[in-house]
Amino acid sequence: MALKFVLIFAVLIFLFVVELIRREKLTFKYAFSWLTATLIAVIFAAKPKWIFYLSNLIGFEIPSNFVFFSIIGVLVLLSLMMTIFLCQQNRRNDIMAQKIGMLEAEMREMKKGER
Repeated sequence: MALKFVLIFAVLIFLFVVELIRREKLTFKYAFSWLTATLIAVIFAAKPKWIFYLSNLIGFEIPSNFVFFSIIGVLVLLSLMMTIFLCQQNRRNDIMAQKIGMLEAEMREMKKGER
């Protein structure tokens, strides 16, 4: 029963993210990691034995510890990706502010020349 809930929840999140992309409220660049995470959740919900196999392969004694570790890892990666995107946006904002400042200075010089 719990696996069906996970499967339904992951599919709903996947569809929600796709809808956000369709409505242009979210770009694919930012949605890719969410789509990947939900796809992995769907795969593990459909094939729960894979969780047991992977947890034993990596060395976890209890599969639930592997699941929690995986969730924390995904959240850390998502946080890192958002931080990278934020830094890129800050850099673009700085460049745009500099360009606007240069344009304003040019306009002032042009106005002085007209007088």
